[in-house]
Amino acid sequence: MNCCPSEKQCVLGFDEFGFAVFRRHCDRWKQQHRSHEYSYPSVSTFKIELWQEMFRNWNETDGSCTNKIHRFLESGVPTALRGQLWKCLLGSERVKESSIHTYQDYVQELRSQLSTLGVNEYGVQMAVSTLDGAHKVRAGMAGGTRNLAPAQEPEVKIETLRQIVLDVERSFPTHCSLMGRSAEAKEGQAKLFRILSAYAEYNPQIGYCQGMSYIAAMLLMNMQEQDAFWALVVLLEKPKYLAGFYEHSLDTIQRHAKIFQQLLKHRMPCLWQHMENLKVAPLLFITTWFLTLFTSLPCWDTVLAIWDLIILYGINTIFSTGLCILQLLEPRLLAMSDVSHLLPTLLRIPVEVSRYSILVPALWMTKVHKWELDCMQSVVLEEEEEEMMSSGRHSIQSSTMQKATNVDKKNAPNLKDDAGKRSSRSSASTGRGRQETLKNTLTKMLKIARCYLQELGQLPKDLATSPSQDRSPSARGHTKYHGSKGEARRVNSRRGRTERTNL
Repeated sequence: MNCCPSEKQCVLGFDEFGFAVFRRHCDRWKQQHRSHEYSYPSVSTFKIELWQEMFRNWNETDGSCTNKIHRFLESGVPTALRGQLWKCLLGSERVKESSIHTYQDYVQELRSQLSTLGVNEYGVQMAVSTLDGAHKVRAGMAGGTRNLAPAQEPEVKIETLRQIVLDVERSFPTHCSLMGRSAEAKEGQAKLFRILSAYAEYNPQIGYCQGMSYIAAMLLMNMQEQDAFWALVVLLEKPKYLAGFYEHSLDTIQRHAKIFQQLLKHRMPCLWQHMENLKVAPLLFITTWFLTLFTSLPCWDTVLAIWDLIILYGINTIFSTGLCILQLLEPRLLAMSDVSHLLPTLLRIPVEVSRYSILVPALWMTKVHKWELDCMQSVVLEEEEEEMMSSGRHSIQSSTMQKATNVDKKNAPNLKDDAGKRSSRSSASTGRGRQETLKNTLTKMLKIARCYLQELGQLPKDLATSPSQDRSPSARGHTKYHGSKGEARRVNSRRGRTERTNL
């Protein structure tokens, strides 16, 4: 089949969210993974008026606003009001007012730095080679040290600017505000470049990491440039959201991926075992999901609905979304016997699963509680501790055996017997250690669960006992969770009852 001779002829138009609709069978149509058949609910004029009234009476400290939004979200968010909703939920206006520098201060500093390099934010495509050359020159002059001048405000690293330039081109390249060389696209690319560079200046410890550009671009599609910057600041700085997600080490994302892996293992054991049999490491697709935060799903109305919940409830939504997708895909995945089919399905979620009418209602029914994530994190920590201990024991045994080989051959038979005895004792000790680790993990999980249930007022009095009773068979075998419709409510623990890192 013949492809369209040019990209312009290939584009039939843009959909309601601004994404290009390509002529069938052209190259871009074949490459893209996006659906333009949206199924989100239409919002009546009456509902829009209710939304506007809620914003007029918005009070961040009033919990009833959150409860009201929860009910409103189920019936859909008016597209024109989504940016205002996100601003209110994030509290970004308050962060902007409390900052000693304005967004324009950061932009002005950026422009000053770019002018010394002979580039500007509107020529981002052509600036790559210039920035690359400048980076090599600076590296040669300063031995690769940070691009700082005495008595000046910290500038953004040239290598960081170069990486931002490259990622601006890759971020939603089929959206009208970022696609091509039109005036609208050039302005959109410049805005995205400014926001990401300004954040690198705002927080030089983090600077810029791949993945940020997708979040910033999505914010820009729903907000004004300055509002999008401060919204990005809140998302990347606040522990409720993505604090630590975009560090260069990616330690936080990897830790969360391991926690999700444990959640998958306990919630969906059949699928977990199937992946184990096919030797599919869940971290291969979980890390990708968490890095892009589901912005790569083919149905944009679904992406926005997921982000409504992320901004309302925080990081818990990321886990429940991942679990929901796997639940919808489970029958299909279990029928696959080849990793070459299973992994691509997980990395490119099928359109029919991603549709708003399918995924979002299922997501509302998929609950992952904070106490549950804390339990899974305890399991991860216990396993990491066990691996370290096992590694240490193995190292000691190897050292002992190495020394034994250097002893006179006359003592070799006796040493062999002694080594065998030590190995048997070590194996028995390892077995007992694993049993003890499992026991401690289960005890910790029960304690964490009890704390949250007590806060909900759903723990029977006969089970609200001392920690020593956790270890009794009856406590483990007959604990019941008397749930209700209120069990879906998000539990916000105000007292740190267990030693754990922030999720």
